[in-house]
Amino acid sequence: MEEAGAPHFPFPYQPYPIQEQFMQALYGALEHGKVGIFESPTGTGKSLSLICGALSWLRDHEEKRRQEADRLLQGDGGTSLSISTTTSSSAEPDWITDFVQKKAERDFVSKLKVDEELRRKKREEHLEMIRNNSQLKYALKRKSCEDDEAVKLLQLSKDPQEGELNNPEEELIVAEYESDDESKTKNKFCGGDDDDEDDLVEEHITKIYYCSRTHSQLAQFVHEVQKSPFSQDISLVPLGSRQNMCVNEEVRRLGSVQRINDRCMEMQKNKHDQRLKEVEGGKRKRGASKAVCPYVGAQGLQTLRDTVLGAVRDIEQLLSLARETRSCPYYATRLAIPPAQLVVLPYQTVLHEGTRRASGVQLKGQVLIIDEAHNLSDVLSCIHSSELTGAQLCRAHSQLAQYSERYRSRLKAKNLMYIKQILFVVERLVRVLGGKVGQNPHSQTTQAATELLTINNFLFKAQIDNINLFKRYFEKSMISRKLCGFIEKYAGTGVTSHTQTSHTQTQTANKENRRTEGLNRYLQTLQSSQQPDTESPPGQQGAAEDRELAASPMMQVEGFFMALTNANTDGRVVLHTQGSVAVSSMKFLLLNPAVHFAQVLKDCRAVIIAGGTMQPVSDFKQELLFSAGVGAERIIEFSCGHVIPPENILPIVLCSGPSGQELEFTFQNRDTPHMMEETGRVLSNLCNVVPGGVVCFFPSYDYSRRILDNWEASGVLARLSSKKKIFQEPKKANQVEKVLNEFSRTIQRCAVDGGTLSGALLFSVVGGKMSEGINFSDELGRCIVMVGMPYPNIKSPELKEKMAYLDKNLPHSGGRSPGQALIENLCMKAVNQSIGRAIRHREDYACIVLCDRRYSRPATLAKLPDWIRAHTHTHTSFGPAFASLRRFFMEKKKQQQL
Repeated sequence: MEEAGAPHFPFPYQPYPIQEQFMQALYGALEHGKVGIFESPTGTGKSLSLICGALSWLRDHEEKRRQEADRLLQGDGGTSLSISTTTSSSAEPDWITDFVQKKAERDFVSKLKVDEELRRKKREEHLEMIRNNSQLKYALKRKSCEDDEAVKLLQLSKDPQEGELNNPEEELIVAEYESDDESKTKNKFCGGDDDDEDDLVEEHITKIYYCSRTHSQLAQFVHEVQKSPFSQDISLVPLGSRQNMCVNEEVRRLGSVQRINDRCMEMQKNKHDQRLKEVEGGKRKRGASKAVCPYVGAQGLQTLRDTVLGAVRDIEQLLSLARETRSCPYYATRLAIPPAQLVVLPYQTVLHEGTRRASGVQLKGQVLIIDEAHNLSDVLSCIHSSELTGAQLCRAHSQLAQYSERYRSRLKAKNLMYIKQILFVVERLVRVLGGKVGQNPHSQTTQAATELLTINNFLFKAQIDNINLFKRYFEKSMISRKLCGFIEKYAGTGVTSHTQTSHTQTQTANKENRRTEGLNRYLQTLQSSQQPDTESPPGQQGAAEDRELAASPMMQVEGFFMALTNANTDGRVVLHTQGSVAVSSMKFLLLNPAVHFAQVLKDCRAVIIAGGTMQPVSDFKQELLFSAGVGAERIIEFSCGHVIPPENILPIVLCSGPSGQELEFTFQNRDTPHMMEETGRVLSNLCNVVPGGVVCFFPSYDYSRRILDNWEASGVLARLSSKKKIFQEPKKANQVEKVLNEFSRTIQRCAVDGGTLSGALLFSVVGGKMSEGINFSDELGRCIVMVGMPYPNIKSPELKEKMAYLDKNLPHSGGRSPGQALIENLCMKAVNQSIGRAIRHREDYACIVLCDRRYSRPATLAKLPDWIRAHTHTHTSFGPAFASLRRFFMEKKKQQQL
């Protein structure tokens, strides 16, 4: 079937031309399986363009598949032709040939229908197995193959001290583990763990995965879907973490992500154990029943799953519905992924393979849209990097040693062997930091230093190069989670769980008490030796430290071990020794994020990397695409202008100040009194003509503090405060909203009441709390001032190593090395994000003042977004620049009066 003309895009209103172009380019990228880099400034309807363009393609794609299925079902071409050819070659009369052909066609169609019905019933049966208990099949298979486990349980049941199956500590024992070599032999007879796995998984239809950075951005996207023409036809599933989606108040009260996850999994395990006993016909043992979650029931999950697929809802609406129906939205949404057409989720879930697999996300042949992707490289590096402190290592070693001692008699020799190896490796890591297990981690043992090593050299230095890093053991035995449960159970009051009074039981209880007291003495010693960074009430301080110490750091240790399994060329280990082991640290730094992005690019039919500001895109292509094996022919770029009229934006590069002082904020001269005073004069003049809000960005917190101290001493700050009320970016994230609200109220009051003040002035920092995700639209941001160029600290060992890696592995171009290009790109990405806080819709207007002559360089200007660069004017002196600013705002004032 040939396509008739261009695709049709339903839209809630007449789209802008740039939106039409965006949707056409997006449709083509999805149809031809491209990797697209799409840039559309905030205010141009990017979300709606993504929705209507992508869902139009999905609609047409499904229609083509239905038509193809109908042709096959009706026997077009292939089936009827083969029957006709076979029968006509015989000497039978025509009426017999027609009869045989029609009968064969009817039989063929009937067989297709029967096969489809059988597949449907089989799929429903498999879904029912998943709903009832996704682990039941595996548990029964293990039971038939692991007779030794049954013998162990039988022996334990005869031991009155530790053998009861309802022993509350049974859940703390690590699961059995076999190495890959051992399991291969057994799998020949019993079948592998992954045998018939596909039979338990519902087939995924073609879908679009949309991911963004935060839950608020995802909720905003869902609201756009609700307003789109597709709202009644699309099946959308929003995914989130347990912390965001749990409706069990008992679990939610635990607060931390780790505790919520552990408690939820424990409840699912308890439910699984109960069902397994029912299947096996086991009798319930005496003792307290284990808690199960009342929200996880097969019928309730199925009902909520169907409801989720029936209408478009965001997470808040879904939570409200889940509370009414008393069903778990976390598990219901995961059951709804296979038949969903659009899945909305945070991009950390997609970019991390383990999280992706645990969430039931399958990318094979699907479409992935990554929105707000300007920092995608950094996110990938952050997700797959890992850091450990000496205090965490010492705590993990002590906790695991006590766990091993307590359950020695109940652990198999193989488990004990692996635990001893983990203890040995942790001890070697402590020694690398200059300490020793057993000594006070806060004692001064080393001199402050920083060392950067390859993975292999680090393993040699720690003398653990000949040890397997337990990747499979951690995964199969779940020892990190078991240790978390062990610490949570026994850290705190030290009260034993045994209260029996018989002589033998009293001895056991005393033994447990001694072990518990030893653990608590260790925790109390470590707690007393810690010095808090800030003053806090004694009760709150102790409670916070108790929560921190109660959690086992073995999760972090496991993450660091996993990081060390990367290829030697893809990462580095940075050792920071700072006097004592407790504050010293080791960090795995991922240098090649493409190694973890390559599988995503390989699996997906098409990948769309979108954002409001994607410039410069050269590092995206080099670091994430070319390095991942994507050819240039598969990559397309699309960048559209803004919907605002050209006269609504005035970008200026300011090369000198009012007194003629050249503005170049290099590290050598930015701290000079002349430069600071000239910057104050620039800002003072701007505040004379700019109405409403002015947002001034400094390159760093340190420079912001120094220049404001200088202005306060010289009287500049007083002059500025006489024109606009001054605000500063708060140090604590929880105070940002308060400052922004007061900033907004001040501007509104000045606009209404008049008076001596003409608005407000906000001092912020590039890369800070207000340089990304904050909306300074309309009067909140009539002028954005960028003081200097926010280059990263090139003396950082991590950045030096990243530059060296790029220089070695990427091609040189344009007269600059890849390392130098990285520095420039990091700087301009930060600038673009900051200046993009203003001009948020079609009727908005603002000026952008770039205070540094280095912005006038052609290579630097080229890294600004197209819609800003096209209207940028460079002024070598302050007078003409100030005159153009005055004219700009006078014209806007006249337009408003008219």
